[in-house]
Amino acid sequence: MKKLDRDQIQMYKETSKKLTGNDRRSFQAKITKGYLGGNPWKAERVFGWCRRAVALGIRELETGYICYVEIHERGSKKTEDRLSNLEQDIKDIVEPQVHVDPKFKTPLRYTRVTARAVRRVLIDVKGYSDEELPTVRTISTILNRLGYTLKRVQKTKPHKKIKETDVIFGNVHEINKLADEDPETLRISVDSKAKVAIGNFSRGGKSRGREGKQAGDHDMNPEEKLVPFGILEVVCGLLMMVVGNSAETSDFIVDALQIWWDSRKDVYAHIKCLVINIDNGPSSASHRTQFIKRMTQFAEESGLDIHLVYYPPYHSKYNPIERCWGVLEEHWNGEVLNSVSKAIEWMKTMTWKGNQPIVHFLDKVYKKGIKVAKDEMKKYSGKIYKSTTIPRWNLAILGGPA
Repeated sequence: MKKLDRDQIQMYKETSKKLTGNDRRSFQAKITKGYLGGNPWKAERVFGWCRRAVALGIRELETGYICYVEIHERGSKKTEDRLSNLEQDIKDIVEPQVHVDPKFKTPLRYTRVTARAVRRVLIDVKGYSDEELPTVRTISTILNRLGYTLKRVQKTKPHKKIKETDVIFGNVHEINKLADEDPETLRISVDSKAKVAIGNFSRGGKSRGREGKQAGDHDMNPEEKLVPFGILEVVCGLLMMVVGNSAETSDFIVDALQIWWDSRKDVYAHIKCLVINIDNGPSSASHRTQFIKRMTQFAEESGLDIHLVYYPPYHSKYNPIERCWGVLEEHWNGEVLNSVSKAIEWMKTMTWKGNQPIVHFLDKVYKKGIKVAKDEMKKYSGKIYKSTTIPRWNLAILGGPA
C-alpha cells in the first residue's frame, strides 16, 4: 500500500468533486485500490468519500459492468404525479382566461387567474380538500411548469372596455364548456392574421448559419401580401391555415370555412352543431349582412347548426387561435419570406401541439364592400336566432334546407 501526503489527499478530493456518476466512482475505486488496499472504509475516513459509492465503483471495475443509478426517481414526487387529475383540472380552470402577447413577440401564455384563485376553485368546484392540495406558492410553480407564465405589471393606457364585457366573457365560457362536453358539438376557433408582406424584408428574427440573412433596408413595396386565415379544432388541436392573396372579406372567411369542412366532414359525420369562437371584426361582425348571408348558406349546405360566439371588443387575444399565430411568428421570424411558395412551405413546417398544420392556398380575388339588401336578408331571418341580452355577440343559425 502506497503512502499519501496531505497534498495528494487534497488533490484527489478536488479531482473527485469535478467528476460525476460512473466516472467519479471509477476514479475513487482506483485510488482506493492503489493506496488503501481496496478498503472502502479507509477511503471514507481518509478522503471523506461515501464508502457505498466506493464499494460500488470497485465492483464495477472488477466485473466490467456499469451500474446506472436512476437519480431522477429519488426524492418526493411532483404534486402532479401524486394527484393524477390535478394537472388537467388546473388547465380546465386556467385555459378560458389565457391569452398570448398581442404583438406575438413571445410564445408564452399569460393568464389573469392567480394561483390563490386556482387553489380556491380546486377546493370549491373540483372537490379537493385543503389538506391534500399544496400551498399557493406550489400552485404558482405548477402554473409556470404548465407554461402559464406571469407577466410583468406595466403602466399603460386604460384598456378599452364596453359595459357588456363581463357578460360577454361569461357567455363565451359557458357555451364553450357545454360545447366541449357535448359529443355532437364541435368547437372551432377562427381568425385571420395580420397580412404578411412578401419581399426581401427583415422580420426582426434570428437565424442559425455561417452568415446572417440579408434583407432590404426598407420594408416598402411588397411583391405581394398574403392573408392567413386559421381554423383551430380546439379540443383535438388540429390546425388548418387557408392563405389568400386578396382581401380579407366575408366571402373569403366563409370560403375558408367551406374548404375546412369539405376536408373534415367525413371525420365529423356525427356532428350536428358547430360552435365558432370568433372576433367581431369588420368582415365577420354579426351585423355584416354579407357574412350572415354566407354563413346561413353554409349552414344550409352542410346541415349544421352554427353557433357564433363572439369575444368582447379589444379582447381578441383570448381567442385560442391567436396562440397559433404567436407560434408561427416565432417559427419564421428568422427567415426572409421573398416568395409566396416559401411562406407557404414555412407555414407547413410549423408545429402546433406536436402536429404540423394543413395549409391551403386560395388564389382568388375578392371584392370588398358587398352588402345585402334588407328584402333579401328577410329570406334568411327565419333561421337566425339572436340572444336577448347580448344579440351582437351571441347568435345561432339553424342548419338544413331553407
